[in-house]
Amino acid sequence: HLNRGVLAAARRAAEPALTQMVEGASTVAVLEGVNDHENLGSIFRNAAGLGVDAVVFGSGCADPLYRRAVRVSMGHALLVPYARASNWPADLITLRNKGFRLLAMTPAREAQSLAEAMATVRDERVAVLVGSEGSGLSEAALRASDVRVRIPMSRGTDSLNVATAAALAFYERIRLSP
Repeated sequence: HLNRGVLAAARRAAEPALTQMVEGASTVAVLEGVNDHENLGSIFRNAAGLGVDAVVFGSGCADPLYRRAVRVSMGHALLVPYARASNWPADLITLRNKGFRLLAMTPAREAQSLAEAMATVRDERVAVLVGSEGSGLSEAALRASDVRVRIPMSRGTDSLNVATAAALAFYERIRLSP
């Protein structure tokens, strides 16, 4: 039996401010335009399993507490802290001022490889930026980043699903962590 109706009702807790949420974090995921609930839920599950401390929502992201997002996340959308950027993309500068290096995931050939980029920021606070399926990160988000990062692809494939790409970045980050 699959219930498609209301399962529960609860008051949402007040979301923390961006600066409060990243306090003490060493790795955060920053999402822009991730509006597919399955991708969003997968990113939360990946973040929980691969050592990401928090998720930051830029513009155009789906609701992480939407039923499908929570289900796909295996409940981790309820456990991994998150905050919404109130001033996008200017809040990327806030992250930089808090000591984060901003790594923007992109399929652009001129971008640094994921392995190389993560090796250079091994001992630093890192924000991994991922964008929507199709258009990816906005030009404004790319300009605000410190490093543009790509996953080397083969056989004419230009990119991976956003949740898969995020998982690879999170894994490479945790693999190289001291």
